[in-house]
Amino acid sequence: MALGILARKVGMTQLFVGDHAVGATVIEAPPCTVVRIKTAEADGYNALQLGYEEISAQRATRPMRGLYEAAGVPPHRHLFEVRTDDPAEYSVGDRIGVEIFSEGDAVDITSTSRGLGFQGVVKRWNFAGGPKTHGSGFHRRPGSVGNCVKPGRVIKGKKLPGHTGNRRVTIKRLRILAVDPERHLLVIKGATPGPRGALLRLRQSHG
Repeated sequence: MALGILARKVGMTQLFVGDHAVGATVIEAPPCTVVRIKTAEADGYNALQLGYEEISAQRATRPMRGLYEAAGVPPHRHLFEVRTDDPAEYSVGDRIGVEIFSEGDAVDITSTSRGLGFQGVVKRWNFAGGPKTHGSGFHRRPGSVGNCVKPGRVIKGKKLPGHTGNRRVTIKRLRILAVDPERHLLVIKGATPGPRGALLRLRQSHG
């Protein structure tokens, strides 16, 4: 099983690959700290609990402070788990960062997409809309969605106006263009979900 880390989206830029420029996303990934090691014998599965973004003890809740004090590591803003095949390779307090990735690796990135609020079908689903001429009363509307007799209802999953974005999205097999362990930076080919500053979850792609 591939390890994963949390990171923050810095923004997008261009990077030359060969003789042409490609769009790229810059990601900042300070090391995550191993807070707890789960084993199949004790917990039923092998995993690491990792903390991301260290914070002061005053900003952590009392249960979280107790958890981190028992582990002997400072409190962190985010706590998450990653599966691993061999938890014995790690110890509590170890730090895992961008060094687990290499240039050319493929990664899966999960985040929450940008929220666009309530949108109509033209923007939400790329409908063509109706005539734009004067006299037409049908410009950006969805058109008929019902049925005459059978089945006599709106089909589930019909593309209609509604809330757009702000959903958990995973983009698979994005290519790593550059790794900078000293500055804890990754450069990923293409776009990733979410706005600047979004929290991203990265893991190596399978296959």
